[in-house]
Amino acid sequence: MLLFLCHLGSRRQITHRLRTKAASQTCKTLFGTAGVAHGDTVANLCKKVALSEVEGVPAELTEKLIRSKVLYPYRICDQYYLIAMDGTRTISFKSRHCESCLTQTQNGKTTYFHPVLEAKLVTSNGFAFSLMSEFIENVDPGATKQDCEWKAFLRLAPRLKERFPKLPICLALDGLFASGDIFVLCAKYGWKYFISLKDKDLLSVNEEFDYVSKLQSENQLSWRTGKKAETHQQFSWAEDIHYIDSKKKEHLLNVVECLETEKDTTTKFKWLTNFNTNKSNVIELCNSGGRLRWVIENQGFNSQKTGGYHLEHPYSQNMKTFKVFYFLMQTAHLLFQLLAKGSLLKKSFPKGFGSLKNLALSLLEAWRTRAVSPQELFAISTTQIQIRFDDS
Repeated sequence: MLLFLCHLGSRRQITHRLRTKAASQTCKTLFGTAGVAHGDTVANLCKKVALSEVEGVPAELTEKLIRSKVLYPYRICDQYYLIAMDGTRTISFKSRHCESCLTQTQNGKTTYFHPVLEAKLVTSNGFAFSLMSEFIENVDPGATKQDCEWKAFLRLAPRLKERFPKLPICLALDGLFASGDIFVLCAKYGWKYFISLKDKDLLSVNEEFDYVSKLQSENQLSWRTGKKAETHQQFSWAEDIHYIDSKKKEHLLNVVECLETEKDTTTKFKWLTNFNTNKSNVIELCNSGGRLRWVIENQGFNSQKTGGYHLEHPYSQNMKTFKVFYFLMQTAHLLFQLLAKGSLLKKSFPKGFGSLKNLALSLLEAWRTRAVSPQELFAISTTQIQIRFDDS
């Protein structure tokens, strides 16, 4: 966990940067160990750990936050938690790594890689907590096509419903999932959704929306936002648009569009949704719903790839062991977000750290140089505190 919390970047750095006398004393106080384990020892332990022992930990922690009402302020319409689903690449190799590798050939060069589909609970203040992961890999030797994000979603969705059967969920999905199967699945599970809709997708739906939205002036709203109201948003919506999918099944879809203009630049956002939209909720639905899908890309994947966690680093050549490291990374990322946005840190360090990288470095130096005694641990553990989180 410290490997990721302190943004060390590789197992080798555990050995070179964390195995100090002070850190060993703190580990002895907290865990009863003789000191800080060698990086190879950590890998050997992860090799023996069952995936079932670690893959559910992020979901358990997030569920604790939900039950403690920490995440209540970030619900859509005071009810639904926004779950963004998207895939990303983890480790990749120039030669075949294992039998389950996916392959991609460009310009005569083949890359062997392992992607994963993530379901993350995202919030307006930038939280991105992993709820569930589904690795995309070729496990069926008789398959004629590679595994893909779509197939991974069909495996992950039932697991998510089983794990959180009563959680009010709103999915935030990209245009890949604009299909009849997803509409039916969401209706079956009682899930709401926002699915990105591009002008070139579902042409009949786009054409009917363009026609209907121009005629229904009552389904339009103009809004200004930003610190100085510098951003103009023009919302339009239409309901019960008829659509027949590839399996000849009929659906009635709702479409919401937001044209956002800032500094003479206009950007179009459009979604399919099963929310009933009106002038009283369209701003919240778009800005706190559909627009927040970017959080999984930025605060989720980009943070873990370039923000010190080194998601694409092969922490182990053994795929099962790498997955253990992956789930530990998701857990550490959740804890680090709580640390960074918590009022306890701001109270103790009112001047801040300048960046999340500096926060990780400061945490590393605290472990390296500041030993925690049993007396201090007792004092800390018996002190009642309350932590609030940054809403900005």
